[in-house]
This record gives sequence, C-alpha cells and structure tokens, in this order.
Amino acid sequence: MNGALLTPGIAAAILFGCFFLLLALRVPVAFALGVACLPIMLIEPHLSPFIVVQETFNAYNSFILLAVPFFLLTANLMNIGGITDRLMLLSRSLVGHFPGSLAQMNVVLSFFFAGISGSSTADAASQSKIFIEAQRKEGYDDSFSVAITAVSAVLAVIIPPSILMIVWGGVLTVSIGGLFLAGVIPGILIAGVQMATVHVYAKRRGYPTYPRASLREILNALFISIPALMTPFIIIGGKLFGWFTATESACIAVLYAGALSLLVYREMDMKGLWDSLVDSGRLAAIALFCVGTASAFGWLLAYYEIPRVLLEGVMGWNLNQFGTGVFIACVFLITGCFLDAIPAIIIVGAILQPLTISVGMDPIQFAMIGIVSLAFGLVTPPYGICLMVACSVAGMRMADALKDTFIMLLPMFAVLLLIIAWPSLVLFLPSMISPEFLN
Repeated sequence: MNGALLTPGIAAAILFGCFFLLLALRVPVAFALGVACLPIMLIEPHLSPFIVVQETFNAYNSFILLAVPFFLLTANLMNIGGITDRLMLLSRSLVGHFPGSLAQMNVVLSFFFAGISGSSTADAASQSKIFIEAQRKEGYDDSFSVAITAVSAVLAVIIPPSILMIVWGGVLTVSIGGLFLAGVIPGILIAGVQMATVHVYAKRRGYPTYPRASLREILNALFISIPALMTPFIIIGGKLFGWFTATESACIAVLYAGALSLLVYREMDMKGLWDSLVDSGRLAAIALFCVGTASAFGWLLAYYEIPRVLLEGVMGWNLNQFGTGVFIACVFLITGCFLDAIPAIIIVGAILQPLTISVGMDPIQFAMIGIVSLAFGLVTPPYGICLMVACSVAGMRMADALKDTFIMLLPMFAVLLLIIAWPSLVLFLPSMISPEFLN
C-alpha cells in the first residue's frame, strides 16, 4: 500500500462516510464523489489534492468516452428531425390493435429508440412528452402512464448501442462488440414482458384499443421508417465487422441522423440543430463529470486496496456462479438506488470484478448482470432519474407512481434471474457471431 498512513478500513469509512453525508445534504453525486476524496488527500502525507484533478483528467482522456456525447446528440437529432414520429407511426401500425394500445406503442417505440440513442434519460424525456398526456386523454390512470413510460425507457441501457455498455467496456476492458451482441436477447425479453404486463393491466382496467392496421398501412409505415431503422444496423454492424470503433460509430450515427433530419424528412432547421447541440452538450457534461470524479474515487479505492479487503469475506462464503451472480445483482440493485449508473460501474464494477474472476464467470455475463441491475435504479427512489422525469412531465409526485412501477419491475426481475441462472442467454449471440469476444 505504498506505506500508507491509513488502513483500508479507516480509508473506506472516511471515503464512503463523506460521500453518503454529502448525498444526505443534497450535494449532486458528481460533486459528492470528488469532495469525498479531499479529506483522504489532506490526511495522507503521500497524497495531494491535485491527484483528484489529475485522475479526473485521465478519465476524460479516453477515446471511447467520446461516444457518449455523440449518442446523446443522435437522440436529440431524432426527436427534432421527425425520426421519432416515423417510428411512432410504425409502432402504432404494429401493436395498435393490442389491448392498451398507447402503452404498447410506448414500449415498442422505446425498443426502437433504444437501438439508436443508448440513453434512457433521453428516452424518458421524449416518450413522456409524447405519451403521458395522450394516455391521460384516453382514460389511462396517471400512475400507470408514468410507470410504463419510465420503465420502458430503461431498455435504452440494455439494448445496443448502450452508453453504459460503452463505459463498462472502456473502464473494465470488455469487448464492446461482445456487449452489444449480449444485450439483444435480454432486451427483447424485457420488452416482451413489459408488453405482457401492459396487456394484463389493459384487460383489468378496460384501457382502449385501436382498430387493427391494414397490411397496406403497415407496409407504408415500414417504408417510411426504413431509413431510421437502418441506424442501429449501421452502428452495431460497423462495430462488429470492424469497419469502425464504438466512438466512430457514434459519430457516423450523428451524421446519419443529421442527414435524415435535414435532407430526407426535412423537419429540422438551423435553430433545431443549435438546440440539439446545446442540449447534448449539457447532458454530456453532466455524465462525463460523473465519470471523472468517480474515477478519482475509484483510484483511491485501488490505492488502499479496499476492493481486496471488502471481498475477502465474501470469497470465504464459497459461492458458486449462480450465488455470485445473485450477490452481484443485489449489490448493483442497492447501489443503483443511490448512485448514477456510470459512477456505479467505475466504482462497484471494479470492486466486484475479482470476485467474478475467482468463480470463472465470463466478463460479458458479469457486465450484463451489472447493467440490467443498474437499469432498475433508473426508476427506483431515491435516485430514479427516469421516473423523476416522467413524474415531472405528468405533474405528479413520485410516491404516487411507485406501486405500478414496482409491479412492472417484477417481470423484469425474472429476466435478470434468467441471465444469472442461464449464461447462454447473453453469451449465445457473441459465441455464434464473434467467438473471439468471449474469454
């Protein structure tokens, strides 16, 4: 430990104690992570507060993380340029005749949107503006509308290209192409169980159903949407075939979404482009600031070998792969309630990685367990950013939507258990298409 003055236990107590105290005082997470490092830096004679700045800058000096602002910009260009409207028309033609039509469309549109943007926050903001008021006019309960909008938005971090997958791959050195492939089947399953949940709600509460679209209407909606639907194939296919990196694919997604908005659908003017750039810059700054301060926090954990000390007791439990997976899921589920997903990956992921290696768990399965578990935190209090966005648009308290939200999370939890118990669920596509992605 380089002759450190503090023991791992004392250092951990100071770090986490300061961090949770700052959270209780309502200090933003990114600032709390950075400020929590300072007492250690001042106490330890071998360290300096300048290390916080140095490690924060080192985290930003990453080519992979450049993908984050570009995917956020892609999502904003989609919304302003009319791409989302075309995908909504396709969703209506495909599932509009299902019970609870608007809510079913909400899930399907989130599925399509997830394959392009990679951001659950952008999805929640977009879908809330589209669906909540529309569902309210058709007699849907507000709590149900908010819950399905928020819960379906988490698909964006599970279905590729996911920003969390990019961060996980860059920080923990896991194949991003492998993660993209691994997220496909869980994403489809989670969308499926969400639609099944909507079906049950709609039957019990008598939510309205639209007439079935004709084959001509479906083909017309599909034809109009084909340019937008090509985006995920360009992003993911280019990464898998080695045509470009994850960051380069994000840049191409921006160019493609911009071309569709300006030249094909022609619904975006220069003011819309400027608004997209400003909003994307604001959201990217928040996300990347969390990455920087979380990296400094994580550096201190590694300096004092805190992960090794924390895991010594757990390794003594002699858990098998399933038990280890359940333990990992529990840790991420709890962490996600209090911490944004990106710093949680940097801090908690690094702590738990040696445990997964000790039981022979594939890094891609570990990543998917972590990412799906953290997706719950996007809709569970006190953090619950997607639920918070949806409640804000609906003008209701978060507490009033919690019952329906937790009911909708139960089938999603079943999918998480399947990922833990059946590794082939996430490893099938990587092993079939690109076995070199697996260890």
